[in-house]
Amino acid sequence: MHIDNLVKMANQIGTFFEAMPDRDEALGDIASHLKRFWEPRMRRALLAHIDTTGGEGLDPIVQAAVARHRDKVAVAQVAA
Repeated sequence: MHIDNLVKMANQIGTFFEAMPDRDEALGDIASHLKRFWEPRMRRALLAHIDTTGGEGLDPIVQAAVARHRDKVAVAQVAA
C-alpha cells in the first residue's frame, strides 16, 4: 500500500476523532482504531514513515496520537 494512501486514511481517522471534546480520549481512540482496523503491514509502514520523515503529511492530531500511544500502534514482535 502506498504511503500517501495511508497518510490520507490516517488523517481521515484523525479528523473524525478530532471532534471529540476530550483530546486525550481522542488520541487514545485514534491509536485504538489503527490497532483494531489496520493490518500489521499498514501500521509498520505508517510508523516507518513517521520515523523517516517525521510524519510528513500527517495531521498534528494523528502525529500526537501515535507519539503518545506508539506502543498500542506498534506491531508486536513474535519470538521465533
